Amino acid sequence: MRKPRWIAAFTMLAVIALLIPVLPGVLPRTEPKAPETAPHSVAKEQKLKLTALQNDMSATSALMAAETRQDLNRLIQANDGIMNGTGVKDLMEHHPHLAYIEWSTHQEDIKQGYIPKDHKRLIAKYVSEAKQKSGNGMEYESPAVESSDGNRYIVISIPGTSDQQYIVTVLNANIVKSVERHQKQNLRIIPYPAEGKFHVESVQPNTTKDITVQSGEDNGNASHYYIRDVIVHFSGPVTPEELNRIKADIHAQSADRIGQIGHAYVFRSDQLETKQLMHYFKTKWNPKYVEPHYLYLTNQEDLGNASAPIVPNDVLYSRHQWNLPSIEAEKGWQLSKGDEGVIIAVLDTGVESSHPDLRGRLVPGVNIVSANAAPEDDVGHGTHVAGIIGASVNNNEGVAGVSWYNKIMPVKVLDGSGAGSAYSVAQGIIWAVDHGAKVINMSLGNYAQADFLHDAVKYAYERDVVLIAASGNDNTERPGYPAAYPEVFAVAATTSTKQKASFSNFGNYIDVAAPGDQIASTYPGKQYAALSGTSMASPHVAALAGLIRSLNPQLTNTEVMEIMRASSIDLGNTGKDKYYGYGEIDVNSALQATTNYSGALQTYPQQVKRRLERIKAHTP
Repeated sequence: MRKPRWIAAFTMLAVIALLIPVLPGVLPRTEPKAPETAPHSVAKEQKLKLTALQNDMSATSALMAAETRQDLNRLIQANDGIMNGTGVKDLMEHHPHLAYIEWSTHQEDIKQGYIPKDHKRLIAKYVSEAKQKSGNGMEYESPAVESSDGNRYIVISIPGTSDQQYIVTVLNANIVKSVERHQKQNLRIIPYPAEGKFHVESVQPNTTKDITVQSGEDNGNASHYYIRDVIVHFSGPVTPEELNRIKADIHAQSADRIGQIGHAYVFRSDQLETKQLMHYFKTKWNPKYVEPHYLYLTNQEDLGNASAPIVPNDVLYSRHQWNLPSIEAEKGWQLSKGDEGVIIAVLDTGVESSHPDLRGRLVPGVNIVSANAAPEDDVGHGTHVAGIIGASVNNNEGVAGVSWYNKIMPVKVLDGSGAGSAYSVAQGIIWAVDHGAKVINMSLGNYAQADFLHDAVKYAYERDVVLIAASGNDNTERPGYPAAYPEVFAVAATTSTKQKASFSNFGNYIDVAAPGDQIASTYPGKQYAALSGTSMASPHVAALAGLIRSLNPQLTNTEVMEIMRASSIDLGNTGKDKYYGYGEIDVNSALQATTNYSGALQTYPQQVKRRLERIKAHTP
């Protein structure tokens, strides 16, 4: 009997895939190209980033005002319009950024807190205007005012249920200033980290050639490392006597070993710098590799069709969360809302465990930066990322996460400046794997390809963990790591109009894209902020991986990744391209594919094609 033509062709393709690795001359030699930047001048790109920054600040202010009005309305409704001093006190305790509340009728007043002072007495003036407006049945919101002590405040008021009744509040709006500082770093508008901080040196990627970073734009061609650290992976075991000799030779301040990665150590000298340390180990000890201790930074810019989409009742969802309907999450939730047994680790700056939208959503985590401390967030980045993944859904509070039920594991690998070492990131990966994480999100990166970190990535990948990483915010084609490691699923950022976000890095290593522009999520201080960056795109994909693994726990990590690629909505040029990868994720399509999944054969053609592409890309 004659075989169908497609079976013969597919068999030939599979044979070719098996033969190519042992036939180095088969594929044509391709010369590596220098990394490109998407066509914007430096001035235009800076302007676009400043626009993104201003949009994030404006959106954060709008989130804060909307949440405050909702809280004031709840206070009135909960008490049937009857003034309640206990309710006012509880609201202020729940939201410490509320400095003053006055609930008034023509008969009595309840006042709690204080009206901050400013040099022009504008805050007191705005409080008086608010009383007049809301006493006459209108809502009120003042411009921002800086107080005498340097804090930022706005005044908001709403009318009550009866004539001349109102509630006015003065709220601390420092979150907008915090977002400004955060996003100037996250979008690389300013040099980050500062030259000399923590004895850090900026260098050309994968070299120790010093360069000076003078502007945020320079970050796109820079990596950073600790100038008196080195990472060494020895070829075999190191005896205690040998280790003591090394310590004496290099004047070691510390020597830390990660046992799960062979015979790897991080050495810190109090006298020698990295170049000297690398020379010493290369000439004296012949290790598998020796490299600088790189610094990693935050990267923040049809069953389902048959049922009605699920629209959550979260207060800020309908007006401010364009991102979830855009990726068809509302339809996808008909198929999977996640499972508490599938844990998603967030390697970041920590997570605010007391945030009302994250209570009950976390499992115990770890603080790699400060071993005896809880993995609390002292930056804001990690809390925002965690909220995108799993802020409580349908709780009539704040925002909704992509996943309803997947638990989040906070792994603090970045310090209070938003930076962390290769050692801390590698430790975080290993700890998360050893403690049950099935998906790991890494909204961080560097342009240096560190073998030490790659070993940790391979440790996770070989244990069936799905690793997701942000591509970076420098609008460059230069590969960023860990996103560009072959075991990691790399994510670019899109806007609400499904265009490439102006800051998003790109390249052939990009797997998919996801929303990363003005993303509303949780923020420290029990508040909410809108941030932009590939840091915000990556957790959308991590959450999708969690939903897929919840729906079909038998899938391997490679199968999960292939489903996300195959189900994405093609954007840009037809087929895979360097700006969007295979396209923007589609939660509903991915979960439909998961429901209908029948085994590895379904994605085998795509796997063979990708293997051919990787072989071609790495053929000298």
